Amino acid sequence: MEPGKLARGVRLRGLTPEGSVRVEDVRPLGSALRITYRTPSGRLEEALLYPEDLRGLEVEEEARPPLDAPGDLFRLAAEAKRIQYAYLFDPWMAVHTSLVEPLPHQIEAVYGHMLPKNPLRFLLADDPGAGKTIMTGLYMRELALRGALERALVVAPGSLVVQWQEELWEKFRLRFEIFSRSWLENSLENPFRKHPYWLARLDQLARFPEVAERALEVDWDLVVVDEAHKMSATYYGLEVKATRRYRLGQQLSERAKHLLLLTATPHRGREEDFRLFLALLDPDRFAGRPRAGSPAPDTQGVWLRRQKEDLVRFDGTPLFPERRAYTVAYSLSPEEMALYEAVTAYVREEMNRAESLEEEGRRRTVGFALTLLQRRLASSPLAITRSLERRRKRLEARLSEVRRGLVPGFPLLEEEDIEELEEFPTEELEGAPEVLDQATAARTAAELEAEIRTLKALEAQAKRLLGEEQDRKWQELRRLLESDLIRGRKLIVFTEHRDTLEYLEKRLSTFLGRPEAVVVLHGGLSREERRLRQARFAQDPKVALLVATDAAGEGVNLQQAHLMVNYDLPWNPSRLEQRFGRIHRIGQTEVCHMWNLVAANTREGEVYLRLLEKLEEQSRDLGGRVFDVLGQLFQDHPLRDLLIEAIRYGEDPEVRARLFRKVE
Repeated sequence: MEPGKLARGVRLRGLTPEGSVRVEDVRPLGSALRITYRTPSGRLEEALLYPEDLRGLEVEEEARPPLDAPGDLFRLAAEAKRIQYAYLFDPWMAVHTSLVEPLPHQIEAVYGHMLPKNPLRFLLADDPGAGKTIMTGLYMRELALRGALERALVVAPGSLVVQWQEELWEKFRLRFEIFSRSWLENSLENPFRKHPYWLARLDQLARFPEVAERALEVDWDLVVVDEAHKMSATYYGLEVKATRRYRLGQQLSERAKHLLLLTATPHRGREEDFRLFLALLDPDRFAGRPRAGSPAPDTQGVWLRRQKEDLVRFDGTPLFPERRAYTVAYSLSPEEMALYEAVTAYVREEMNRAESLEEEGRRRTVGFALTLLQRRLASSPLAITRSLERRRKRLEARLSEVRRGLVPGFPLLEEEDIEELEEFPTEELEGAPEVLDQATAARTAAELEAEIRTLKALEAQAKRLLGEEQDRKWQELRRLLESDLIRGRKLIVFTEHRDTLEYLEKRLSTFLGRPEAVVVLHGGLSREERRLRQARFAQDPKVALLVATDAAGEGVNLQQAHLMVNYDLPWNPSRLEQRFGRIHRIGQTEVCHMWNLVAANTREGEVYLRLLEKLEEQSRDLGGRVFDVLGQLFQDHPLRDLLIEAIRYGEDPEVRARLFRKVE
């Protein structure tokens, strides 16, 4: 080999037994040459070569790729490479390859706040109806186009997973599998490794360790948690009381490169609990309980919240129309008031007896069962009549077992279960939950007999009232239906209980004279049947009224209507906003109106009436933000606790005054 052929970039064969090397540098050194070369394994080495050493070396010709491949395959390869790098030239690639037309605030969230963060640890907390699913899908699509989304997990309440699956496929062509126990039972390997993208029910992961363990074996590129405020924790003294869902959130946070939390109610008013919530995103930044009077933590870059009134279209016009809420206060008739006082006395007496129970779980379950009875009392004559009847029959069955020497028990609810039922009512809660109708503080046959006698008397009183058909609450609804604002327009009526839904369906059909004009939605319907009924309400001009329970209304979009009545008021006030969000969403063009029916001369009604007055007052001060102040109103005292206190001690003027001060 001639010395002149030895130059940088040449490949030499014969210098090392490993194979050919690449020359990186050549320097003359007298009659010799000092070369720096790179071995096949990538190491840099040096050698001093004399003329006699060059005789054993050969220059290896660079291999040239063949140019005889089919042209169509070359075009496919070039197109694949172009698509791979398309995001470098089109910064909104997901927008242009998805079946959506995103709005300004959605583009701002994804491309202005989320994509620039790597890794992403973020809380998206826009108002209901702002399109958080769309924003999440755009972000996922963008990651997928960049080759950065090999494994993704979406964790959502059970009632929403199918909706998530449909939207991610229909709008973004992202195919997610819904996890079920059958995957676990029919797979020898970890099912979460079989497919890249998964949807899992929140409580399925939180309640069953064997499922969570499999999910936590995977290193996820992205974990999304919908309704993330359910992953809650709170301080009790110096200790943190973490729910199962919160602990799951901590574990998922450790296994995810990107973590995105979604909720419309991120802040319940307690700054220290909000700090615990943000610790799911950044445990170091938000560690420890803040001292009293200390400034709020710096949350810049961690979360984003926009209210409906602030969102606009591309032309600068408001995205959402105005929303207005009205309080319709009415007074119970003397007969209704007599039943109310009798049932409330029973509830108060049983609550006092439950307080003496040693077992906390039983005490909590009995207390919740009694509050549910009180709420059905306020709902409708049919609801309270059937509730008293069911409870009496189940306690009679329990008494029979006690007389045979058995010690019957009943399933106990944990605090998390009650919070779940309050926020996400299920088909069971809206119907007749056996666990609650049989929960009692009675421990002996004599105590059961006494309670059954009381229930029989209350049941007879309720049946008489039902037969009279002089329900003041129904009369207020009928008066609304005859008003100019509602007459001839589509209206949605929300109730909490299936019995009341049946009651309203019958009375409304009779009032309108056309049974086909009323459509009902409840949790017992299949998803397909709900869709059919929803479509009937939206498209059939003969259908004027939709009566729905909260369990059926979850995830349902009804912006074809702009009028709503809350026949029953939820004890979790954030559900007022969730209900309003069914009609006050993207695509709504009319001013939205909502009426809240409340019995002003009941103990809990007085508290709720004061709350609604306070909401209307603050709404005016805040430019129409109707329910955005709920977290501030109940910073230290949940509404449910205030209503229970009103039921138990509301006849005391001092207690009533204290409750009003808490609402104020």
